[in-house]
Amino acid sequence: QVQLVESGGGLVQPGGSLKLGCTVSGSTLDNWIISWFRQTPGKRREGVSCIEQNNRNTYVLDSVKGRFTISRDNAENTVWLQMNNLKPEDTGKYYCVSSRRYPCTLLDGSLLAPPADDNFWGQGTQVTVSA
Repeated sequence: QVQLVESGGGLVQPGGSLKLGCTVSGSTLDNWIISWFRQTPGKRREGVSCIEQNNRNTYVLDSVKGRFTISRDNAENTVWLQMNNLKPEDTGKYYCVSSRRYPCTLLDGSLLAPPADDNFWGQGTQVTVSA
């Protein structure tokens, strides 16, 4: 059974940095496409970033381009989301999700989550950006 565990969330001041990790167990990371989504109460879930196997394709939400970087470390079975120059609007619970076959897919400029028959979700990690 594949399991995903997020790490690295916390409270940070505006302009600060956090590095989120999504660690895969029960399988080899190289088999999986990994995406990050965030959820804030009262707002729709938002796709933040995505990376395919062998780094053949990556995606980063326009509003975080130049601030967030996604990378994968197959040796550690972990996908990292480096978040710099954080803003209050980046506050939310961040989830990673894996898919074996569903590539990083945009619809009307928004990242789509993989379908229910091909996804595993983590429990999420809270990111709060506040002075």
